[in-house]
Amino acid sequence: MTIKLYCFGESGNAYKAALALQLSGLDWEPVKVDFFGGETRTPDYRTSINNMGEAPVMVDGNVRLTQSGVIQDYVSEKSGKFGGKNADERREILRWVLWDNHKLSSNAGMTRFLANFLPEDKRPKEVIAFMQGRLAAAYAVLNDHLDGRQWIVGDQITNADLSCCGYLYYPEPFGFDRTDWPHIDAWLSRLSETPGWKAPYDLMPGSPADRA
Repeated sequence: MTIKLYCFGESGNAYKAALALQLSGLDWEPVKVDFFGGETRTPDYRTSINNMGEAPVMVDGNVRLTQSGVIQDYVSEKSGKFGGKNADERREILRWVLWDNHKLSSNAGMTRFLANFLPEDKRPKEVIAFMQGRLAAAYAVLNDHLDGRQWIVGDQITNADLSCCGYLYYPEPFGFDRTDWPHIDAWLSRLSETPGWKAPYDLMPGSPADRA
């Protein structure tokens, strides 16, 4: 049975789940969510897809899961990939997934949205600058950790990598220049050279170009 992932190209959180599915080798297909058209706010979406009004949502037969980290964990359980080799690695992966959700992706997603997807005259410059400062601290933590490492945890790609990269491949400017962070830059290059890897707008339906 084909796994369905309700997602949209602009979402870094959806990209985390989509990339895990893509690299796992599991049979899956994306289902476009019209986030910018208000689909996630409709009663039908909240009743039949996700009562939290968010994407991504994964449906595999009778299994329905929300939140990218939970979906990644399910993909690992089903495919045997990305979950670490032992209990120590699994805990370390979880540590980085939680760190990413709190320190990196949450700030990157909000900053990118405010800087690119609001009308220009409504973009709060002071808030964006504040968020970029918080992001710089997070980039420094990740960049230092990757010094001398191929991957965030262990010696192969794990959900820690697939979570932390979620917003870092997007082309829209939000204050992240990967060349400023050489160890992050090298890590992103290694990940994108993995067979099957695709950039967000190539992996999921929907992009800013659709609304241009």
